[in-house]
Amino acid sequence: MKADSEKFLTKLLNTPSPSGFEQPASKIFRQRLKGVVDQLKPDVHGNTIAVLNPKAPFKFMLAGHIDEIGLITTYIDDKGFIYTAQIGGMDPALLVGQRVQIQTANGPILGVIGRKAIHNMTPDERNKAVKMENIWVDIGAKDKKEAEKLVAIGDPMVVDVECKPLRGDKIISRATDNKVGAFLVAEVMRTIARKKLNICVVGVATVQEEVGLRGAITSSYSVNPDAGIAFDVNFASDHPETDPKKLGEIKLGGGPNLHRGPNINPILHDHLVRTAKTNKIPYQVSANPRGTGTDANAMQLSRGGVATALVSIPNRYMHTPVEVVSTKDLDQIVKLISTFLAKHPAKRNYCP
Repeated sequence: MKADSEKFLTKLLNTPSPSGFEQPASKIFRQRLKGVVDQLKPDVHGNTIAVLNPKAPFKFMLAGHIDEIGLITTYIDDKGFIYTAQIGGMDPALLVGQRVQIQTANGPILGVIGRKAIHNMTPDERNKAVKMENIWVDIGAKDKKEAEKLVAIGDPMVVDVECKPLRGDKIISRATDNKVGAFLVAEVMRTIARKKLNICVVGVATVQEEVGLRGAITSSYSVNPDAGIAFDVNFASDHPETDPKKLGEIKLGGGPNLHRGPNINPILHDHLVRTAKTNKIPYQVSANPRGTGTDANAMQLSRGGVATALVSIPNRYMHTPVEVVSTKDLDQIVKLISTFLAKHPAKRNYCP
């Protein structure tokens, strides 16, 4: 991965963006594309929409959601301890003992997630699953009055961990789901901006995917594309306690993860496979018997329907603070989709 791309990815991953509060990360996305695309604008929902070759009649949309899972402040007790609810979904057990960064009107506040010490638990309590009502955030405040001067009800927070390199081409970070998808949108747009395109390409960093594909619903409607690709992560099956018979055989470093099923236009899929084979780009295929649970769902069902594909990044430990992806996979996806779009004809019939 090129140094400037790596710097952009790291900055994007380290910037908190829980669903509904994506503005700082979206600003970084816009900075990456400023002066590169023909049009660049946010919409009222918070999506960022970048456009290349806007006068071409055939529109191709790229979408990657820029929001991440997180927490939201719901209650502050008399002693200044903060209680939260989840934005998106995470195993509460993973939160115990974590540092959190609370996004307040006056800047970030550090806190820790506390729970009764194991020494003080009964055997029955030790065997029970962790519930949100049994954990709290401690910011070191002496009482409710002091805490309320720093934190307001509705302030969001994320687990306070930074992106780090692992071995080889792997990185470890929270929120690779799915800031790597938004990263791919930006890098593909930057790559094809240097090409003479036959079609209009619209890249969208979508918001609020983790709470119901909301940004993809509104942006797909407003863009009104003829065809599109959603970028998201998918479960890697190359680590212990996974079952390839259920997940498919998907591994880090194995290349773009393509999909087949009702959510995927078969003609678009075939063209992506053909592009991969022609350009010797490795790829992996997953089967999806229903909707994929990604922005591809919303895109496919927008207005009168959109020819849609999903391109995924293999991801270990999804919805944890230690997600692992391969930068080699990211580079291969940029190559695949940039090559495909650069050679896309001015018009193509995607009707099956």
